[in-house]
Amino acid sequence: MELLGNPDPEFDPLYHVVLVEPEIPQNTGNIARLCAAAHSTLHLVRPLGFFLDDRRMRRAGLDYWDQMQLVVHDSWDALVQTYPGARFFLATTHSRRFYTSVRYRRGDFLVFGRETAGLPASLLAAHADWTIHIPMWPTARSLNLANSVAIVLYEALRQVEFAGLA
Repeated sequence: MELLGNPDPEFDPLYHVVLVEPEIPQNTGNIARLCAAAHSTLHLVRPLGFFLDDRRMRRAGLDYWDQMQLVVHDSWDALVQTYPGARFFLATTHSRRFYTSVRYRRGDFLVFGRETAGLPASLLAAHADWTIHIPMWPTARSLNLANSVAIVLYEALRQVEFAGLA
């Protein structure tokens, strides 16, 4: 586990956003900025499709990097072992449960997959009871990753009445 961004050990995030094997640095930078605004930790699970010092990622995150916490994990298993007992909600187009039907709690993990392939089938099968999806028109294949994170994260924030956000 590698901690980047705000190294404050007292950082108490509202939520945790997890990107499993993200591929597009601009999406990750946008999501980092979103996490800063939402007082949430961003977790990246390797392998990554870019380097952490990628200028496109840094540029998309603007000057928010010191206002958010970024944690990099070597694998999904390493992430789960670091947070025993945590609740993980996996976003996928293959779920029947709307993201709005979940009662989120502060500290929950909101998990998203690669831009081109989503989450691995084995991961979805292992956590089938924890999958959620964003409804969309039947002919649409998927939404942009950063948009999907924003939609789900802000629903979770709404449910805790935007605790501490102005």
